[in-house]
Amino acid sequence: MNVLKNMEAIFLATAVLATTAAFATTEEMVIDTGSVITHSPLATVYKPEQIVTVSARRLSPAEKAALI
Repeated sequence: MNVLKNMEAIFLATAVLATTAAFATTEEMVIDTGSVITHSPLATVYKPEQIVTVSARRLSPAEKAALI
């Protein structure tokens, strides 16, 4: 019965231990920056965003009812 009462504490303790173990056992990542492309020809092309302008008048309730 005590186990069921303390299930939340058991879960939290297990999560803390698992997280600590995961951080403690990871290896340091070495990133090779020599093979990374720093300049892309596609990045220099300027493409402006398309702007859409919607302009219309509001329908009256009678016009809305006629469409339905």
